[in-house]
Amino acid sequence: MTNTKPDIDLILFNKPFQVLSQFSAHEGKDTLANWISIPGVYAAGRLDYDSEGLMILTNHGGLQALIANPKHKLTKTYWVQVEGEIHAEALRSLCEGVVLKDGKTKPATATLMEQPELWPRNPPVRYRANIPTSWISLTISEGKNRQVRRMTAAVGFPTLRLIRAAIGSWTIAGLLPGEWMRSELPQTMVKQLEKNEARNKARPTKIKSKVKPAFKNHSQKTHPATKARRPTKPRTHKTDR
Repeated sequence: MTNTKPDIDLILFNKPFQVLSQFSAHEGKDTLANWISIPGVYAAGRLDYDSEGLMILTNHGGLQALIANPKHKLTKTYWVQVEGEIHAEALRSLCEGVVLKDGKTKPATATLMEQPELWPRNPPVRYRANIPTSWISLTISEGKNRQVRRMTAAVGFPTLRLIRAAIGSWTIAGLLPGEWMRSELPQTMVKQLEKNEARNKARPTKIKSKVKPAFKNHSQKTHPATKARRPTKPRTHKTDR
């Protein structure tokens, strides 16, 4: 069962290869602005320039945070083409977590898969007849920088092609590169948004006073500046001694 709020716009977009996941122009590179002309929507999370697949865009800040923030444990599934014939030990390491420079990854789900039926990539992945490749499905629940690529490299199988196939229950099914469609929110996410909004409204607003008290000790009846100054002793020089 799905539902949505009338003020929420939710867009599923299949990001092509070498498109920046932002609307603002950057060094002449292709951006979301060249593919999506819906006003007021922003990306809920990023996808690397050299990766393809599902992105979610919305005009609702609360939903954007709910989707993008790793603490909400919204899983992301990737189809990954790696260099070499990946073996069970490497898959087990990916599942248990691998150590990267910024810490160990959380447990994931990694399985060997048949090559999916995909659109051709432009430019294509470099083909080398003497080096085989493998496809895996990798599901993670966090978002370290270029995490999937670093994970496969850490177990000895560099990533050649990376496609995000799903975010939570949303998938790229039926979307070719550059295509987008509107979608609805699962009922569980609608309830979570309502819960978050109610919590924010109930949270008391802290007002910080910018006026500093005139005296540190409120029992003090005279301003420090009005106190009689103690007479200072005249300075003496060596010649006076």
